[in-house]
Amino acid sequence: MIHQVNRYKNQLGTLARGIAATMALGCVLAAPVHAEDAKTIAATVCAACHGEDGNSLVPMFPKIAGLQETYIVKQLRDFQAGRRKSDIMAPVVAALKPEDFFALATYFSAQKMKAGESGDKKLADLGKLVYYDGNEDSGLPACIGCHQAKGDGHLIYPRIGGQHATYLTQQLKNFAVSERSNDVSRFMRVVAKRMTEEEINAVAAYLADQGAK
Repeated sequence: MIHQVNRYKNQLGTLARGIAATMALGCVLAAPVHAEDAKTIAATVCAACHGEDGNSLVPMFPKIAGLQETYIVKQLRDFQAGRRKSDIMAPVVAALKPEDFFALATYFSAQKMKAGESGDKKLADLGKLVYYDGNEDSGLPACIGCHQAKGDGHLIYPRIGGQHATYLTQQLKNFAVSERSNDVSRFMRVVAKRMTEEEINAVAAYLADQGAK
């Protein structure tokens, strides 16, 4: 199982570089949108769920402040194409232009994700162990391999440190049952299926307390 996960990670790395290059080219070719326009869209369209600066106050809605530009653009495109399902996001992205995606990604990536609070130190301590070491018995790889120390992320691997525990828990459960399926090379679905409910809750609790203080 571990060898299979490593193979998925190698495939994921190759695809990640390709997607990053494609999105970088898209940023160059996209029609320019002024920063103030992006800020206006953020305040009038995005703020109700995500907060004007991307720090959602509602645990079921993700914080998007500080997320990687390439990741934000990919998610918006996936929502628009139906590769990622959301009754809330579908009409939102339908009203946006492609150039808005890049402008919003630039705006929100420049904001700071604020740390949350796990509220359960014992659970968060277990989550830290799983995050850094994985679970050799079940073939679960360590989260740090893709998401880096404290969940900072890298390239298309999103920043998850400081994210709401409620949101993280739900997304991992969605990946586990393939309700969410827009991960590259099915990697998150493979990982989430190998996590116990306790491990999911623990990792989410640990990550919620990370991020900017």
